[in-house]
Amino acid sequence: MKKNENSAKNSYLTNLAIPQGWNENNIPDQSGKRFLITGGTSGLGLQSAKVLVSKGADVTITARDSKKADRALEMIGGAKVIEMDLTDLASVRAAAKVVLGQKEKFDVVILNAGVMATPYTSTKDGFELQMGTNHLGHFAFAGLIHDRIASRLVTIASQAHRMGSFGSGGLDDIRDRACGVGKYSPWAAYGASKLANLLFTAEVERRRIASGWSFIPIAAHPGWASTNLFAVGPAMAGKNLEAKISEFFNSKFAQSAKMGSLPTLAAATFPHLIGSSYIGPNGLLEMRGYPKLTRARALAYDQTLAANLWAVSEELTGVTWENSPHA
Repeated sequence: MKKNENSAKNSYLTNLAIPQGWNENNIPDQSGKRFLITGGTSGLGLQSAKVLVSKGADVTITARDSKKADRALEMIGGAKVIEMDLTDLASVRAAAKVVLGQKEKFDVVILNAGVMATPYTSTKDGFELQMGTNHLGHFAFAGLIHDRIASRLVTIASQAHRMGSFGSGGLDDIRDRACGVGKYSPWAAYGASKLANLLFTAEVERRRIASGWSFIPIAAHPGWASTNLFAVGPAMAGKNLEAKISEFFNSKFAQSAKMGSLPTLAAATFPHLIGSSYIGPNGLLEMRGYPKLTRARALAYDQTLAANLWAVSEELTGVTWENSPHA
C-alpha cells in the first residue's frame, strides 16, 4: 500500500511540473472560456490576448485610452473592451459594474496592467502612482468582481519584488509607502508594488481557503521582456535620451514579448496548478526562457506583512472583499 501511495504522489507531482519548453503551441483549445485582461492594449497583455483569442477564447481587455483600445482590438483579431483607469477608483468601480452586469463569469482574470520606475506622481485618489496602479487599483477591481471569477486570478509580478520593502511592515509604514510619504525612489517604489503583488496573491489564497472562493490565485513574472514599460518612466520624467537608450537595450538584449507572455499564459491555462503558485522564466536569474514553477523571496510569504497590507488596502480603497460585490 505504501508503494502505491508513493507512486500516486510522484505521479501527482509530475503532473504539476510545467514541461521544459512549454509554449503557446501547448495551450489546449480554449473555446467556451472567458478571459479578462487588464491593460491589454500593449506589451504582455496584448500578446496574451492575441494568443488566447487564437485558441478560441472569449477575451475582454481593459483600457484607459479608447484610441489605443481600437488599435489593440484590430491586432487581437476579436475581443471586447472595458474602459478602466486603475489610477482612479471611480473608474475602477465603473468598470466593475460592467463586469457585474454580465451574466456569465470570467473563467480567468489576469491583473496585467502596470507602470514601472515612474517619477513621483499621485493618482486621483492620492496614492503613489506605482502602488496605486500596480496594487491598489487591482486590489479594488478584483475585490469588487471576485464573485464573478470562476477559476483563476492571475497577478503579474516581477523579479524587482526582491528590492521591495515596506519598512517595519507595520500599518503606518505600509500606508506611507502607498501614499508616497517620505523619500522617493522610482525603483524602490516599483519593487514595493511588485512585492505587494506577491503578498496579495498569497493572502488571497489564505482567504480563499477560509471563505470557499471558487478560484485560485496564481502569480507570474515575465523576466526581462521587450515592451514599452521600460521607456515610460524616463519619458514621464522628460528624459527622452534615457528613454531611447532603454528602448535600444530592450530591443537588443531582452527576450520578446511573445516569450515574456508565456509565464502569464501558463498561469492562465496550464492544468493542475495549485493556489499561490508562482511562474517565471527558466533561464539565468529568471530573466528569460520558458515557464517554470518558481519561488519568490521569503518576505513575499510573510503572513503578518500580507495581513497588514490587506488591511491598509481595504482602508485606502474602501473595498472589503468579504462584502463584495458592491460596485
